[in-house]
Amino acid sequence: MHKLLLLITVFCLSASPAMANDVAQKYIPSAKKVGTGKLIFMLWDAYDATLYAPNGKWDPRKPYALSIQYFRKINGGDIAQRSVEEIRKQGFSDEAKLEQWGKEMQRIFPDVKQGSELTAVFSAQKSTEFYFGGKHIGSIKGAEFGTRFFNIWLSEKTSEPELRKKLLGLS
Repeated sequence: MHKLLLLITVFCLSASPAMANDVAQKYIPSAKKVGTGKLIFMLWDAYDATLYAPNGKWDPRKPYALSIQYFRKINGGDIAQRSVEEIRKQGFSDEAKLEQWGKEMQRIFPDVKQGSELTAVFSAQKSTEFYFGGKHIGSIKGAEFGTRFFNIWLSEKTSEPELRKKLLGLS
């Protein structure tokens, strides 16, 4: 019985990257992994993040996807709130837009647990499409939101520069 549980756990954890890749393939021509890295928050592993882009080369003007596989339970509302805080820390100060985006993210983001996977895609139509476990859960239109949201991880102003380097394949 113990071996069966271990086998099921290994299968479930190994299935997630395939789901993210399937989502990336849907939106991104010749999608390939650019880089991957782990976020450690207050001595705890929080998640693994993987960036996908055409031919594995990230260009902010072209479609790309960021997939996050969580290692712990986190409330979806907390993820939305933290996203707003990170956008604000980068110098964005339009509080009306931040409030609107925060409400939209709270509506979209589910609670996650160990093994959950959220994937965000910046599409060619300049909308951000969100997937949970490979299933579409919502979108937020507009290039400005997409740029600000993905800058949480990809901007030089990110609060996690080492993770950024790994995602962009710079380390």
